[in-house]
Amino acid sequence: MAAPERVKATMKRLGLKGVNKPKRTPDHPTKSHVVMASEGGKYKLIRFGEQGASTAGKPKSGETDKMKAKRKSFKARHSKNISKGKMSAAYWANKVKW
Repeated sequence: MAAPERVKATMKRLGLKGVNKPKRTPDHPTKSHVVMASEGGKYKLIRFGEQGASTAGKPKSGETDKMKAKRKSFKARHSKNISKGKMSAAYWANKVKW
């Protein structure tokens, strides 16, 4: 199913490459990423992530215990919202930033 024209126009304006493909937004005053989320034929523009926040990132070999604890705390604190799926900002923050 093709995206509606208004969704395509918004994606073009923001420079998004596709649906469910997050993009960094360095010029946004508060949010670090944007994504056009789609699930079940519905579309939603989601901005997520704190601009300038130092997140744990992807697990790395030799990662410090502090970063492991930071990642674990985020996932525990937001687990209910993460489980809501693609239409929630927490899902995308978990996937991209943590």
